[in-house]
Amino acid sequence: MTKVVVIGAGNVAQHLIVAFKESNQIELVQVVARDVTKLSHLLDSSLLTSTFSEIKKADVYIISVSDNAIQDVSSQIPFGNQLVVHTSGSVAMTDLNDKNRKGVFYPLQTFSKTKAVNFKEIPICIEAENEADFKTLETLAKSCSDVVYNVSSAQRKALHVAAVFVSNFVNHLYAIGNEICEENQLDFDLLKPLIAETANKVQLLSPTAAQTGPAKRNDTTTINSHLTFLKDHNQKEIYKLLTKSIIDHEKKL
Repeated sequence: MTKVVVIGAGNVAQHLIVAFKESNQIELVQVVARDVTKLSHLLDSSLLTSTFSEIKKADVYIISVSDNAIQDVSSQIPFGNQLVVHTSGSVAMTDLNDKNRKGVFYPLQTFSKTKAVNFKEIPICIEAENEADFKTLETLAKSCSDVVYNVSSAQRKALHVAAVFVSNFVNHLYAIGNEICEENQLDFDLLKPLIAETANKVQLLSPTAAQTGPAKRNDTTTINSHLTFLKDHNQKEIYKLLTKSIIDHEKKL
């Protein structure tokens, strides 16, 4: 079994804890967090500590904290020459403290504490400084996911940027759509079948082939009508920018 210590108590850390507990090939040795009460619903107190000097021995130490805290946390680990990895999409592997061997264990998914996920379907992108550590991370990843990729730090940054476009930005557009519905006494549920079908289509078609709408058709009459309807400045500017981007993309084809 691969012995693991998780450092952190946020969304990603909590979902990792659940996935590791469900695997019969992983032993979750300990979780380190500033506020262990955030994890009391997941683990017995004997597996929790807020003190770095109490960290137990393990095969892999997974730092799952905010990006700007990764360097500091990695420097607080009180030993050397152990395999220490982080779960960030945008932080380079080399940002980890030099006293330990470095790696990355990046699950590519959006995580919310109250929403369960099927970890077996989540791509895990791994990276390590040497072949032996890569094999350790590969074994760990395959113990909880069926989708494992070898991804460099440069590739992972590109992937993270792409993920922001297809997830974070898209979700913000849902929020704008919801605002427009509420302002006009419409139920956002009316749009959910459209949202589902759009997401389903991209499983079968390329995003370019799946594109529809007035910008795709360069339907200036409808576009100008929509812009006249929109009163919120930010909504209007986002509409203009995305419309121009779609039209420009079509011209390149």
